[in-house]
Amino acid sequence: QMQLVESGGGSVQAGGSLRLSCAASGRTVKVYAMGWFRQAPGKEREFVAAVDWSGADTYYADAVKGLFTISRDNTNNRCNLQMNSLKPEDTAVYYCAADRLTRRLRSLVGEYWGQGTQVTVSS
Repeated sequence: QMQLVESGGGSVQAGGSLRLSCAASGRTVKVYAMGWFRQAPGKEREFVAAVDWSGADTYYADAVKGLFTISRDNTNNRCNLQMNSLKPEDTAVYYCAADRLTRRLRSLVGEYWGQGTQVTVSS
């Protein structure tokens, strides 16, 4: 069974940066695509970014292109999300997810999910 644990959330002012990290454990972690999602209060969960199993292909929501960077370290079974130029609208609970198919992650589907980490951006 795969387990995902997010960390790195917190409170920052607009324009600041945060780096989220997802620690994954499981037999086949390295062959799974991984992604980040977020859900703001009263809103539906939305896709943020994803990376394939090799780290070669990345995908981003339009709202975060050029601002967020997803990466993975298969040696240490981690997936990171570097968030720069944060805005108040980025405030949400951020979730890490993993799936064998990248396209399923982009469709808000994931076989495994973390518990989430809160990101709060103030004006």
